[in-house]
Amino acid sequence: QVQLVESGGGLVHSGGSLRLSCAASGFTFSNWATNWYRQAPGKERELVAVITSVGGYTNYADSVKGRFTVSRDNAKNTVYLQMNSLKPEDTAVYYCNAVVYHKAYWGQGTQVTVSS
Repeated sequence: QVQLVESGGGLVHSGGSLRLSCAASGFTFSNWATNWYRQAPGKERELVAVITSVGGYTNYADSVKGRFTVSRDNAKNTVYLQMNSLKPEDTAVYYCNAVVYHKAYWGQGTQVTVSS
C-alpha cells in the first residue's frame, strides 16, 4: 500500500533551518508529483510546495518563496523540504502528499516549531 513517512521536524529558533524528508513506498514514486502542506493550529491546511515527478518544475506558496526549497531523489524514493530563515509563523505540522491515480495519500505529519 502507499505510504508516506515524514521526518526531520523539531524546535528551532527564528532564523534557523530544518530539512524535512518524506520517504515514499508502495507506488512508483518517480511517476508522480509530490507536495508539501502544512497546518497551523486553528488554521486550514495550506499548500507549501510542489515538485513534479522528475523535479523539473517546482512551485511555492508566496509566504515561503525564497526561503524554502523542495527537491527529490527518485533513487531513494524521497522528497525533501529545505527550510531556511524560519519564522514563528512557519510553526505547523508539515505533511507530505501525493495524488496517485486520483487518490490522495498523506503522511502522518511532522511538527515544526519556530520560537521567536
